[in-house]
This record gives sequence, structure tokens and C-alpha cells, in this order.
Amino acid sequence: MIGSLTHYFMEFFEQLTRFLVQCQTENLKTSHFADKLEGLKVKISFGKGNPARVPWIALLAPGQYISNGIYPFYLFYKNQQLLVLAFGVSETLSPEIPWQQSGAETISSYFKRNGLGKPARYGGSFVFRVYEVADLDKQQIEEDLQEMLGIYRVTLADSTAGVPQFDYRAFHQAALKCGMQIDPDLVLRFAAALIAKPFVILTGLSGAGKTRLAHAFAQWLCETEEQVCLVPVGADWTNREPLLGFPNALEPGQYVKPESGVVDLLMSAEINADKPYFLILDEMNLSHVERYFADFLSGMESGEPIRLHNGAAGAVPPRVRISPNLFMIGTVNIDETTYMFSPKVLDRASVIEFSISKEEMQAFLQSERQTDACNLVGNGVEAAEAFVAMACNSMPDSPARSQLTDEMLALFEILKPAGAEFGYRSAAEILRFAGVINQLGAKWPMRKVMDAALMQKLLPKIYGSRRKLEPVLKALGKRCVADPELLDDYLAGKKDLSGPEAVHYPAALAKIRRIYRNLIDHGFASFAEA
Repeated sequence: MIGSLTHYFMEFFEQLTRFLVQCQTENLKTSHFADKLEGLKVKISFGKGNPARVPWIALLAPGQYISNGIYPFYLFYKNQQLLVLAFGVSETLSPEIPWQQSGAETISSYFKRNGLGKPARYGGSFVFRVYEVADLDKQQIEEDLQEMLGIYRVTLADSTAGVPQFDYRAFHQAALKCGMQIDPDLVLRFAAALIAKPFVILTGLSGAGKTRLAHAFAQWLCETEEQVCLVPVGADWTNREPLLGFPNALEPGQYVKPESGVVDLLMSAEINADKPYFLILDEMNLSHVERYFADFLSGMESGEPIRLHNGAAGAVPPRVRISPNLFMIGTVNIDETTYMFSPKVLDRASVIEFSISKEEMQAFLQSERQTDACNLVGNGVEAAEAFVAMACNSMPDSPARSQLTDEMLALFEILKPAGAEFGYRSAAEILRFAGVINQLGAKWPMRKVMDAALMQKLLPKIYGSRRKLEPVLKALGKRCVADPELLDDYLAGKKDLSGPEAVHYPAALAKIRRIYRNLIDHGFASFAEA
């Protein structure tokens, strides 16, 4: 099954095995271990300065910390050669959330009952499973971890009862009061796309409100303006310096931070993991994106930090991370002064196209309230932590998952001849997007979810010559309509199709017709130019 959890747990078992091997050495380094598992932060410690008596692995949900929280906890007791999977409880501060476990005994009690002496540390945590290191069973480890993570999610979910939750409709109402003409479904797609993958590109008609939406949403959700960084991209950007700065070659030990404030934003986001931070790149394609944004694209996918410098540089650390609470939004206008995005960029983002219908323009012109600089800062801050938690948590399920899987397999075969087939990343992100839509309370049927996914993840990668694209566009078009025999007349403008009985994916079909008309007129077409 696409997006199966099995792959993640197999990798984790290998990591656990390497952890146990390293426990027998004096190597205290942890950078070669993965730092995420199913939306949880993985922290590992072999000791600080000297080898620890009890090395450990902790799996932390957003808002939970080693010094203050609860977490699944692998503890290796060297003297007893035992590995304990525990209901971890912070020692420094008492956690605000109690574990929901019944009948579990503390590690101290377990050691005493089994004649193991006194545990070196962490006796106050609770035992879930105990393994003899010399005889680990991979399947048992994976099953126990899945069960433990299920308990963890239920515990955290129950603890949030009555806590403010993120509601995209609240932002939509706030936007309307500020004079923004915006469809609630577009707000839902935008919010769900950010939660599913924190990199969204807004494209379409100039002046349609792309930058306004991005900035207003960020302001509404953030407590202060310091959590938002709106950066106009320059036409002369040829490297990463406008975003990340550079070491001062004339003054060793000094680092020149960019005026954009991006480095400070990255540093703050890493420190305040439960708060949202927004990096908005306005007119992102005025320069080649790959030249100035490559470090962000790589860091977002790999989880590896971005290296800034090799030595001491005052308040600027040598490395910064793309934290999961950092949301990146790019706005794009397409004209003769801009550059096209490469498949590498498009594959890592959700692309949302803005358009204005006649009805929307009429409503805008007749509206008594024109768009103004309404102060939205902090109006939705109560939902900020919930928004971040949703983005950091594991993949939510969708009632339409099996139908989506079948449809994606069919679309994969259609797109393959054009070289536009999608990989595991896109498939997983579509499934996650569908789960988030459901989690946000929108009862979208499979076709509506797939229509949005086609527009955001699959059609943006369509580009090429007529010879290459025409058969693919027609195959995709036939997938969008109930009667494939009517497609040619529709594409030629001889027949109109509308209504759920005639059209399965209306937004995708309309876009396909625009791409097709450009293809016929110019011999070449792409999503952005349509």
C-alpha cells in the first residue's frame, strides 16, 4: 500500500540495532541517526561528555520535551543488557499530561520484582516491554512500537479535549471582514496543503490576491510580526546569500546576516517548536529558484541542517534547520520577465492556481468594503499550536483512501508516457492532503479531493511539445469526464460539459482544455503558461 507505515518501522528497527551497537562504544555522536519517525521528533543520547549509564531514544510529539513531557522511550540498561520500551516521563519537570496506561509498573518496581537491583536512572517511567538485547525479534519490536505509538496518539488526543483547534472557516470569516474576496474552498485547500506539506506555491492572475492571502493567513495565525518574513525576490538573485547571508571574509569570525531577516526566522522557529513561522517569497520566479533556494529544498526533504559557516560567528550558529513549524509560501506571476520552475521544485510543493470568475469580479465591484490593510495579527493565535501539531503529526487517515489509491494508479499509467508520472513523495502527499481535508471537518467526496490533487500535485508538472503532450492530455481528459466520446468536442470548444453527472473533475478538466488550446496554438504548453 502506498504510504504504508511498514517502511518507516523497518528503517527504525535498523536504527535501533545501530543504536545498541554504538551503546557498547564510547562514541557519543548522534548526527548519523534519523531525527524523525511518523511526525515525531527522534532524540538520541549516548551521554554528554562521558558515556551515559543508560543511553536512550525518545520519540517526541510537538509540545513534548525530555525535560517536560511524556514520550515513548527506549532505555538501554548496560549492566543488565536489557532494552526497555517505556512510557517515558520527564524527570526535570512534572509533565502536564499523564499517560493513559493501565496496570503498568514503574521501572524501579520492575527491577526490584525481578531482582535486578536499582535502575541507574529513569526509574519513575513506566514499563511497556522489556527485551533481552541478545535476542531481539524484529517483528515483535515493530508490533510493540506500533501499539505504543497508538497509545501515545490517543493519550495526546484526549489531552487536547477542550483546547482550541484550528478552523480554516474562522480565518475565512476574518478575511471577509477585511474585504478579501476569497472562496472558502480555496482557503481550505490552502490550509490543508500547508499542513500536508509546508511548502505551497500560489500562481495565477496578477492582482488576484496571492500575496494578500499568504500574508493575511500568516498574520492571523501568528502572535507577532516577528514570526512572519515577507521577502520580495530580486531579479538578480544568483545564490543563497539574499536569504542566508555569508561569512565575512574580511573579518574572520563574523557572519553577515541578510537584511531579509530569514536567518533570524529560522533560528527562532527552531527554538519555538510549537509556534508557526512563515517565510513568504513574493514573485518567487523572478530569479532561478534552484540557484537561491536549493538549500531550503534539500533541507526540507532530508531533515539535515543547512551549513552557514564552519567556525565561531557570534550569535549565528554554524547550522540551521528547516523546522517542521516553518511554513514556506511562494507567489508566482508568469510573464516574459520570469523563469519557469523545474520538476524538482514542483515535486516538492503544492501548487494552487488563482483565477477570478465573472461572478467573483462582480461581487468585488459591488462590495461596499474594498480590500484594506485590516490588522489580522494574532487574531487566530489560539489555534496556532493546533495548526503546528497537525502539520507535525503522522499521516491522518481519509475515508476515501482506497478509492484514491485506485485512481492514482490509473493516473500514474496515464502520465508515464509523458515522463510526468509521480513518485512516492507525491503519492504520499496526496494521501496526506486527503486525510487533512477530512481532519479539518470538510466532508469532501473522493472526486473533489482528487480534483484538487490533480491541480496541485500532478498537472503542474505537465509541459512539453504537442507530439509529447497531446495524447497524455486527451487521456487525462477522458479520465475527467463520464463520456470520453465527448472530450474532443469539448477540447475544440464545440461543446460545453458541466455538472457532476458529466464531469468527474471539473477544475482539472477546465485546466486541461486551457493547456490543450495553448498546445494547439503554439506547439508547446505547460501548466504555468496556460
